[in-house]
Amino acid sequence: MSELSEFVIERTFDAPVGMVWKTWSDPELLSRWYGPGVETIIHEFDLRPGGCWRNEMRWGENVDLSRMDFQEVIEDQKISWLHYSVDENWEVTSSPKMPDWPRSILTTVTFHDEGDSTKVLLKLEPVDATPAELACFSAVVANMGKGWGGGFAIIDEILAEMRA
Repeated sequence: MSELSEFVIERTFDAPVGMVWKTWSDPELLSRWYGPGVETIIHEFDLRPGGCWRNEMRWGENVDLSRMDFQEVIEDQKISWLHYSVDENWEVTSSPKMPDWPRSILTTVTFHDEGDSTKVLLKLEPVDATPAELACFSAVVANMGKGWGGGFAIIDEILAEMRA
C-alpha cells in the first residue's frame, strides 16, 4: 500500500458563504460540530494569523487536547492552521492515543462562493513528518472522511437553524 501524504474532502453546503464561514469562525457554533459525537470545549479561539485555538475533546474517560496556530485567515475565503497534539500545559507533544501520529499537520480550508451555496475544500498535510508518522497518517486517512462527514452533517443542521 502506498502512503498517502494528504487527506482531502470537499463538500457543498446549501447556504451562502457568509453563513458557512460563521460555522467555522464562531467558537460557539464550531464547538457544536467539530468532533461529532464528543464534547468539544474551546478554551481559546483567536481567529487571526498568529492567533491560537486551544481545543479539548471529551468522550467517556478520554480526553484529547489540541492546539491550532492560525497561519492564514481571509474572511469568507480561507483558514489555515498548524494542528498539534498537546499536553495539559498546551505544549506540543506526541499524541497519547497514537504516538506515531504526525506532530504537526497543516490544515487548509477554502470556501468557494457559489451564490446560494458554498463549496468547502479541506486538506490536511503532515509537516516534516517522519516515515513512521507518514505511515500512521496513511493508515488513518481512510477513516477520516467519516468523522469530517459527521461534522459536516451537523453543519447542515446549524445552517438550517440559522435560516429559520
